[in-house]
Amino acid sequence: MNSEDPSGSSVPAASRERFGAAYRVLEIAIASHAFPGCAFGVLAGDKVVLHDALGRFTYDDDAPAVTPATVFDLASVTKVMATTAAAMLLVQRGQLSIDSLLGDWLPGFVAGREPSDQARRVKLRHLLAHNSGLPGYVEFFRKVSTSAALLRACFELSLEASPGARAEYSDPGFILLGKALESCTGERLDHWVRREICAPLGLAETGFCPAPARRSSIPPTEDGGWRNRRMQGEVQDENASILKGVAGHAGLFSNVPDVLRFADAVLRAQRGEETGQDAGKEANWPSPRLFDAATVAAFARRQGPQGSSRALGWDTPSEKSSAGRYFSPHSIGHLGYSGCSIWIDLDAGVAITLLTNRTWPDRASQLIREVRPAFHDAIREAL
Repeated sequence: MNSEDPSGSSVPAASRERFGAAYRVLEIAIASHAFPGCAFGVLAGDKVVLHDALGRFTYDDDAPAVTPATVFDLASVTKVMATTAAAMLLVQRGQLSIDSLLGDWLPGFVAGREPSDQARRVKLRHLLAHNSGLPGYVEFFRKVSTSAALLRACFELSLEASPGARAEYSDPGFILLGKALESCTGERLDHWVRREICAPLGLAETGFCPAPARRSSIPPTEDGGWRNRRMQGEVQDENASILKGVAGHAGLFSNVPDVLRFADAVLRAQRGEETGQDAGKEANWPSPRLFDAATVAAFARRQGPQGSSRALGWDTPSEKSSAGRYFSPHSIGHLGYSGCSIWIDLDAGVAITLLTNRTWPDRASQLIREVRPAFHDAIREAL
């Protein structure tokens, strides 16, 4: 593999020097096959202070270079940039209560269950906090082949714990949450997110189901696997694939500029400001008031049970967090299985995103677990 940076970075030499330790973390990661390439960005003091890329789409010397604008499969970062963000707006507008029962939005979830079945007590709050009692992960795709069949399988799941009693990060919970939000809005999640979140914030490169013509410009995530082919520009998550690429738990694609714009909207909201101008770039950012401070504060607050790091939809730093050592307790973030992440420090006004395809070619490498905290620490020390 060519270990040199092929992206043609335009980052000033002073910035490369300032964040040199962070670059070294990523360069070593690429050389160690933690991932073949990455794009990354830092927002601090309402300015983009770093936005760059390293490596290539794959480990082949002639593979396309990752650029700062490269779009990646965000995997579970979908849970915050699409599903949780939609819930935040619907709550803020008075169209949704997170304390409403899941069965009120999705009657199929409680149909046929005994009156004593604890599934009847599951609230949207439980799904957001990952303490619903639903299992963490189920390979629905091995047994069903249609969206309708997968949803029925979700409806039939038994709870493994009482609602609120156990923290268990749950993909099925967010699949159901996404469907509940569709019931609330009366339209598909991807359509609503595009109009109500992406369009106001100018997230032009963010969305579900990239057009076939764009797939070759997106780094591949897997070669082989369950579908026995190269996954490029299509959602890697198998259950999301059965759901035709649109799901509450996975399916969103985006790039660093868009992720930072989203983070900027969150930071400005919690400061009580309008979203504003990208002072670090030549283009202006739109200026709608998307979230308000009370909404951000409510969704950033840790939920039960004791010991869980989960807020509403978001994660918060824990003892061995991917955020590293310097993100304050008043921080929110999320990871994606494909190797993407976002962390936002609401106290410091700092947001960092790292987008990779660490699952290429076969999901084997787990080095991203070491890379993320080291990268975040290096950035925060430089700041």
